[in-house]
Amino acid sequence: MNKELTREFIAGLPKAELHVHIEGTLEPELEFTCAQRNQIDIQAKSPADIDHSYGYGLTEFLKAYYRGMKVLRTEQDFYEVTWSFLQKMAQSNVKHVELFFDPQAHTTRGITFETVIEGIHAAIVDAQALGVDTQLVMCFLRELSKQSAWKTLASAKPYHEKGWIIGVGLDSAEHHNPPLKFMTVFDEAQRQGYFLTMHCDPKQVDSVEHVKQALEVIEVDRLDHGMSIVQNADLMEYLISQQIGITACPIAYYYTRKDMEQKAIMELFAKGAVISLNSDDPSYKGGNYINDVYYKFGQKCGWGEDEIVQIAQNSFQSAWISPEAKASYLQQIDAYLQNLG
Repeated sequence: MNKELTREFIAGLPKAELHVHIEGTLEPELEFTCAQRNQIDIQAKSPADIDHSYGYGLTEFLKAYYRGMKVLRTEQDFYEVTWSFLQKMAQSNVKHVELFFDPQAHTTRGITFETVIEGIHAAIVDAQALGVDTQLVMCFLRELSKQSAWKTLASAKPYHEKGWIIGVGLDSAEHHNPPLKFMTVFDEAQRQGYFLTMHCDPKQVDSVEHVKQALEVIEVDRLDHGMSIVQNADLMEYLISQQIGITACPIAYYYTRKDMEQKAIMELFAKGAVISLNSDDPSYKGGNYINDVYYKFGQKCGWGEDEIVQIAQNSFQSAWISPEAKASYLQQIDAYLQNLG
């Protein structure tokens, strides 16, 4: 019998978070602290004065997103934002995180690549004691040039060789910036041993074509967003037959365009896609971290425990971890269900 979904059940369920931007987890309290410490005027007398709201659409969200992160300047800042987020993940029973970061958003402000990654990585190491395993995925900003992406890939090389960065992605403003713009950079990243993923936001210009480029030309290992794939039955069949993971962020979609993409997500789920639910930029999306995403979307769809368990299993199945690690995490889900009786 499929039991009714509760917040308590979700809170205890082991899960992975595969689509979250560290810069999008910066809460007003820490933003205010960093601004004071770095003597940056953000026109706020207290954290309550900081407004993470924005107008309709991706473009307006990105303005707020880049405005907020300007307070991040030192290694300590990057440590604290990461540590704060990973503490929340431990409290949410998230066992594995594949964490996006946007180095170009900082290097273009004069912050060194080393400052960004050293701060983030130190928090990742400390969070291991909380039972949270975290890997980094470096995203290129698609509105910047190919040359900037190449420079960033070169900066990342020593950290990739140390095992600090396992994947590369592509995010930010999609219009006029298709996946093919970065084909050669991604080819080189793949040659160096990175996993590949790309954002293909729904309801963008040429969104289905961008999904097609990402899957068939770039040959990504996972697809971020990509809900427009349901408009192309052949492409969707390919995604499912190859068991390529796809990350959905329904609450984030609601905050940018008042639509959770419920129909597309449920269709992909019903047809066997390895689809997971994720939080994206929770500080800017109503403070909805992963347990809130699971519960609110489950309620919207009328899902019970069975569907949510499958989503959690999918999150580990599509994670960039070893077969042994996947088996271990899936066993933790089984143990949790058995303990509930």
